[in-house]
Amino acid sequence: MTEPGHQERRLPRAEVCETHTSVVFFVGDRAYKAKKPVELGFLDYTRRAARRVACEREVALNRRFAPDVYLGLGEFSGPDAEAPEPLVVMRRMPADRRLSRLVREGVVLDDVLRSLARHLAAWHADAPRSPKTDEQGTRDALASRWEAGFAQVHASADDGSVSAGLAETERLVRRYLTGRDRLFASRIEQGRVVDGHGDLLAEDIFCLDDGPRVLDCLEFDDRLRYVDGLDDAAFLAMDLEQLGVPEAAAYFLGQYSEYSGDPAPASLWHHYVAYRAFVRAKVSLIQAQQGAPGARAASGRLASVALRHLRTSAVGLTVVGGLPGSGKSTLSGALADRLGVALLSSDRVRKELAGISAEESAADAYGEGLYTAEWTARTYAALLDRATALLSAGESVVLDATWSDPEQREAARRVAERTSADLVALRCHVSEDVSASRLRTRGSGPSDADLDIAAAMAAREPAWPEAVAVDTSGPLESVVVRALAAVHPWGTGQAPVFRRPYMEPG
Repeated sequence: MTEPGHQERRLPRAEVCETHTSVVFFVGDRAYKAKKPVELGFLDYTRRAARRVACEREVALNRRFAPDVYLGLGEFSGPDAEAPEPLVVMRRMPADRRLSRLVREGVVLDDVLRSLARHLAAWHADAPRSPKTDEQGTRDALASRWEAGFAQVHASADDGSVSAGLAETERLVRRYLTGRDRLFASRIEQGRVVDGHGDLLAEDIFCLDDGPRVLDCLEFDDRLRYVDGLDDAAFLAMDLEQLGVPEAAAYFLGQYSEYSGDPAPASLWHHYVAYRAFVRAKVSLIQAQQGAPGARAASGRLASVALRHLRTSAVGLTVVGGLPGSGKSTLSGALADRLGVALLSSDRVRKELAGISAEESAADAYGEGLYTAEWTARTYAALLDRATALLSAGESVVLDATWSDPEQREAARRVAERTSADLVALRCHVSEDVSASRLRTRGSGPSDADLDIAAAMAAREPAWPEAVAVDTSGPLESVVVRALAAVHPWGTGQAPVFRRPYMEPG
């Protein structure tokens, strides 16, 4: 009976939730998590002592993120139990404030994601760092985690066969990592590798009025929690994307990068999102083998997300060439802007090496002044040196130059090979009338070529059969679309665009 004048307090209904490693019981305003007695290769909870240690670790580690949620260690036992079973005891979070639910309900998430990005960046700024954490941030450590995941998926294949998607995933991962030593070394030097969360999912984040509560960090293997902060954030971006809000995923990563001051190239954002999607695909495969409904389909969807991002993360070297007036510089600039990549111009590098401004004229006769063979060789060498540094750091590059010398084109090919970058060559061309009209009406700028120089170059231009011919006489947008089809033959717009916020130099 409820006394008059008093309203009965309604407690949330009791529920049970199961994951591939745990069972969670929701009773009243408490949640009790028990570890499953399973052995999955990457963890072994078959012994009660191991489950107790895991529960203790979970409480200690998660109190870093949500100290008011993780209340401590508990136990339960039944009439036939040999010994009490350890439990993690938590304050029950309101289900209607779960981030995944807010996503499904179509709630505007900008404020929530901005607060969460600020919270995560602040945690990463003060998170523990050590030589042990740095070890897990190396390229080789990430490669080992990928390879372990590949091995587990191969072992889980029902008939032992490998899908075409998995084969492409493996190839793209190995190619990206092979050329990126400099990138991962710089991440360690910048202190970007931290003792983080390791399992950041929208299902485990609760958006309360006084700030987010982030639950359920990874506790069974410290090495998997020692991650690049961007890798940590990418897990949630991946989850938001597979929940159907890719724009929110891109927004969250952009906000995280702004609050953390992270200068990472977009290729690394995509690579880490791909890694996290692959990890979740592997987990879903395990759940499918345990009989979870819908898990196999989820695994396939997540594997597709991983592949899309790996394709987008591929580091590319695009050389755009052609005679003066062919539109190569216009196309190069538009292409670099559309792709969000670095643009290097031989005209600008040449004048920089000479100590003059790009707009200052250095016009001379063909092959004279700054345009002798020696100056041209020096210019292309500097151009390719700068491209090498950028490609090794994970930045794709568009190179705007004439590329009329086969030896220079071969040098570009060697750079792409050394940095495991995808090389695409584009040769711009137009009719003589269009070229002449452009050269006659062109104002001052980095290029000094005139009609006479263009004619002299055309008379000596060798064949370039490996380049994709691009007619630039039409509208710029249609020209860019044709060029993009050559740069990304598998299609564009496959993954959300991650753009870094503006940062002051230095």
